[in-house]
Amino acid sequence: MNRLCHIDIDTRGLVAPTAEIEQERQVAIFDLLEDNSFALPSRDNKPAPSGPFCLLLAIREGRLVFDLTNNAKEKLAEFHLSLGPFRQVVKDYFQICESYFEAVKRLPPSQIEAIDMARRGIHNEGARVLQERLMGKAEIDIDTARRLFTLICVLHWG
Repeated sequence: MNRLCHIDIDTRGLVAPTAEIEQERQVAIFDLLEDNSFALPSRDNKPAPSGPFCLLLAIREGRLVFDLTNNAKEKLAEFHLSLGPFRQVVKDYFQICESYFEAVKRLPPSQIEAIDMARRGIHNEGARVLQERLMGKAEIDIDTARRLFTLICVLHWG
């Protein structure tokens, strides 16, 4: 039961997403809910809360916020991460995605594949940064980290 069962994105104060960004968000949430691994460690000599978990992901006062509750909406944990470590990798990811979408329109498959490999590499780097930032706060596997990184990118958009 160590998994996310519900995800909300707090969009207050964010720029309205384009149709493409909204589609990315919905796909990432769907994929994440289909398959994820998310656990909270024990803290302060208390046993670890068991899942499944409901996640509210937000940006507040320039920080990335993970607000976790159970199905009964009882607060289990809340942690805030600095956005600084994510800024460059998010910027790089947006740039390579723009290149990829332009390449799809006009370049041969071999060049598109090369750009896509670079895009996946940057995405993996973002997932790795997220895993590092969550160390001691939450335990996630690389696939969960990748999907959560997509949602972080969506929050950064605009």
